[in-house]
Amino acid sequence: MELRRIEESIFKVLMVLSLMIVVGSLLAVIGVILWKGLPVLNIDMLTKTAQGGYYLGKGGGILNAIIGSLYLAIGGTALAFLLSIGVAFYLQKEYSGGTRLSSITRLSLDILWGTPSIVYGAFGFTVLMYFHMRASLLAGIIVLALLELPIMTRTMEEVIKTVPQELKEVSYSLGATRLETTLRVVAKQALPGLMTGVLIAFGRGIGDAASILFTAGYTDRIPTSLFDATASLPLAIFFQLGTPLPQVQQKAYASAVILLLIILAISITTRLLSRKYTKYIIK
Repeated sequence: MELRRIEESIFKVLMVLSLMIVVGSLLAVIGVILWKGLPVLNIDMLTKTAQGGYYLGKGGGILNAIIGSLYLAIGGTALAFLLSIGVAFYLQKEYSGGTRLSSITRLSLDILWGTPSIVYGAFGFTVLMYFHMRASLLAGIIVLALLELPIMTRTMEEVIKTVPQELKEVSYSLGATRLETTLRVVAKQALPGLMTGVLIAFGRGIGDAASILFTAGYTDRIPTSLFDATASLPLAIFFQLGTPLPQVQQKAYASAVILLLIILAISITTRLLSRKYTKYIIK
């Protein structure tokens, strides 16, 4: 009996220690970014585009990178969602019947999930070169959608699996069709989880640099067309840290603060929306 208590105490200590490491790491990252970035952050960085010589320490801001990142992430997430939602429902046993095709699809999605983002960028660059196209906002959106597709699909699939089978059977017994049950019962029950899946994919998309390095390009202007090159916050941070000038390197931390605030805002908004729609959840 005493040995069990000792084991329980040891595992409690390990759990608390793990929690402290995770929370401490998050607070350390946020603290360092805010400490080094907030003193440099100013209104010009938020309202002005990069001017000539910006990366040599001259004036301007990163409005082009902020808007470009939002264009890329929102466009890529929306496209990935349109592709993912149908696949996620198809992978359920009541739709695919657990066929070999569904197993191959899951395996393919798992492999794609683990594929480094630079591979997506190289693939997109190869396609652009083959069709004699240049880097553009549209190419960046498509590559980001491919990057987010496995993340979103597998997350949504697991969420949909949690919907009780009894709910579906009750809906069918009342005369609802499979489509009506999917839209009015399953989708509402799984909505908070689906939103979480979208958030995870969005966070991956807005913070990725390798996949869009050769596909979206980089420019100091705000894109006005899907065929224009576009800047992004991750690449702006990369280029600013790559300069030998300390004042430009400091701006990289300010850019990181902006990216961090965008992700936090999206996370908080999603949490609030999830709580709002939990009234549809049957526990």
